[in-house]
Amino acid sequence: MSAEQTEQTGAVHQAYVELRWSDFDRFGHMNNAQYVEIVQESRVQFSLDNFVARGLPMPMFVVRHLEADYRIPIVPGRSKKVLVESAVVKVGRSSFTTRQEIKDEKGRTACVIHSVQVALEEKTLQPRAITPEEVEILTMRKA
Repeated sequence: MSAEQTEQTGAVHQAYVELRWSDFDRFGHMNNAQYVEIVQESRVQFSLDNFVARGLPMPMFVVRHLEADYRIPIVPGRSKKVLVESAVVKVGRSSFTTRQEIKDEKGRTACVIHSVQVALEEKTLQPRAITPEEVEILTMRKA
């Protein structure tokens, strides 16, 4: 792990995402917008693995802010899937920050994405406090 992860509060969740023909553009590399889609797929997998698998409902977390640092291109033929390593690095009252690394099949970091997500009340669509149980799951440790 790099020094950028010093604020990490819990373990790293790993998810493999298969690449599709439509992920690549005519310039021979993965389109920048697809990196965002790939980390979204990984976030959904995290929720399925850690909330739904425990019999809990899928929580409503929405992305408020996102930053992407593109490091190396992912090109067709070299990678059929990517590994997304995700960790919650900060938890606030109603929001949390994740750091997600997209790695090619050789383990090289292609992109690092930081996102702030906000917990919403489903009926009102207003921010709500993150529950202690959600904190435990998000940080992958006992509260």
